[in-house]
This record gives sequence, structure tokens and C-alpha cells, in this order.
Amino acid sequence: MKAPDLTSETKRLIIRPYQKLDYENWYTQFSRRLPSQSKYDEGYIDMSRFTKDWFSKWVQGFREGAKKDDMYILGVFRKEDGANVGTVELSTILRAKYQWAMMGYFIHNQFWEKGYGKESVIAATHLFFKQLNYHRIELHINMDNEPSIRLAESAGFIYECTRNEFTYERGRWTDLLIYYRNNDSL
Repeated sequence: MKAPDLTSETKRLIIRPYQKLDYENWYTQFSRRLPSQSKYDEGYIDMSRFTKDWFSKWVQGFREGAKKDDMYILGVFRKEDGANVGTVELSTILRAKYQWAMMGYFIHNQFWEKGYGKESVIAATHLFFKQLNYHRIELHINMDNEPSIRLAESAGFIYECTRNEFTYERGRWTDLLIYYRNNDSL
């Protein structure tokens, strides 16, 4: 069976699987992050432990996850200069007769307020529906993450429900908003 083509292009972006050759670009963009802008933004990260060898293993782990249909992690690259502006990822929740997955995303904070988040989420959603045959993709969003809520809604995702005490983070069980799109909603 031929592997699906997980590459998508928009007017300004290329979304594709990370490659080992992306290390310098990936490292540079993490290193250029601004201080944290909100509680959901890590901001600047000490990059000293993220070596080229570490990155190669990280990318290999993504390939293995994709082969097992567990997860797909794609870099978001700006066409004009190739800068790695962020990442979109998809985790399979259940295949069988559901074809159901969860998508996450981030844009480095030095690239915020340029529409890259919305553009990459829309393109990745279409890509995951078309190439991986998912029927339903969910976004799981913290209740007070207003920028992510706005992004979800502007990208065509629909609020479905609040799942109470759904994820364990920061030392406690946390409620999440669930937004979704179905393949037939495109």
C-alpha cells in the first residue's frame, strides 16, 4: 500500500512531515520565541538538550507513529523564506467504523497575529480528511483559551460540548471544550 502524501500548500504555507534536514530551521525558530504571552504559551524554551541526534530520533518517532496510524506530526513552513512557523498534529482516537481523530496545533509566538494558525488548521483538516480518510476531527480546547476558541470557530469547527474533568494537567483534572468537523462538512 502506498503511503499517503501528507503535504499541503496554501498561498503562504507548506505543511508537511518533518525531515531530519529541518533541524536547524526548527531549532532556530524555537530559539527565537518571545517570552510567554499567555498561560498556554510556553514562550522561550531552553534548547540546550535538543541536539541534532535528539531531533533525528524525534522525527523517526513520528514516522513510526504514522506507520501505525497512531499520530501524524507535520511542520508548518512559510513559503517566502522556509521558516518553520509551527506544527499541526493529529492523533487517532478510534478507526473501525468511527474514523475519529483529535488535532492539535501551535504557532511560534513570534509569528502570531498573521493568520498562520487558521490557514494551517484549515489546510491540515482538508489534508487529514482527504489523505487519511478520517470522518471526524476534534479539537480539545481549554475553557479559557480564547485565541484557540476563536481559531477553531474561524476554521469552521463547531462547538459540541464541554467534557468535564477530561484531561489531567497542571496537577488537576480539567474541563475541555470540544469542537469538531466531519468530513462531509467541507
